[in-house]
Amino acid sequence: MSRANAAMNSDVLLQTTINESTVCLTLNRPARRNALTIELMESLCEALQDLAVTPDCRAVILNGAGSVFCAGLDLIEAAETELADRSAECVARTFQAVLSSPLVTIAVAHGAACAGGGGLMVACDFVVASDDLRVCFPEVRRGLVPALASVVLRRRLRDADLRRLLLLAESIDAQQGLAVGLLDCVVSSDRLLDEAQTLIATVLRGAPQAVRHTKELLVAGQVEVIEQQFHQALNSHKLARHSPEAAEGLVAFREKREPNWPSD
Repeated sequence: MSRANAAMNSDVLLQTTINESTVCLTLNRPARRNALTIELMESLCEALQDLAVTPDCRAVILNGAGSVFCAGLDLIEAAETELADRSAECVARTFQAVLSSPLVTIAVAHGAACAGGGGLMVACDFVVASDDLRVCFPEVRRGLVPALASVVLRRRLRDADLRRLLLLAESIDAQQGLAVGLLDCVVSSDRLLDEAQTLIATVLRGAPQAVRHTKELLVAGQVEVIEQQFHQALNSHKLARHSPEAAEGLVAFREKREPNWPSD
């Protein structure tokens, strides 16, 4: 994959033109395991909007810089009371932007995809994962509710698998993710981008407008349901974010200790 035509949208999101049909968007906060901040999510939404109206662009690859795809929401920023609601709304908008994009979206995930990072990954049309990937949704262990992630996860998982993933809050490996339908394929880390490009090449064999209209048709059939689900999920997300359990869970996370849950 050539990076000769790399361009930077912002410090936290890199945009690389692969060819006239394909662009790669890279989450670029490797020191923070690509944790999702308001700035990063807004940059991603803006980039997707711009690419949707870019002539000849048909596919977007989403990956992460450094050792992991995405560790989820930046809990340090999320703990700031004045930013809590705005952060939650950004998560919902970002998931919806990926889900509703008329372009074919492919997540290339390695290392870890946790909480909101896992939701972002699964919001894409296809997920190509490395064999070292771990996926987890640990929200309940932080006093939070995985409400927004549950909306996108329901598109891929059986109810029983969704319950195990969200209620047990334990990580699963790539082969387990593949078995339950969370991932589309698993390859060695050195083959990730090649596999994504092979998948895109298959997509590009379809007529450009036919593929785009098919994607729009798939999205259109779900718009009202998805919007309603995100509205309900956002309310649950915000309610949990302002709870005493979340306050304790986030402090415990920062202090790297087990939380002492309040009794009421």
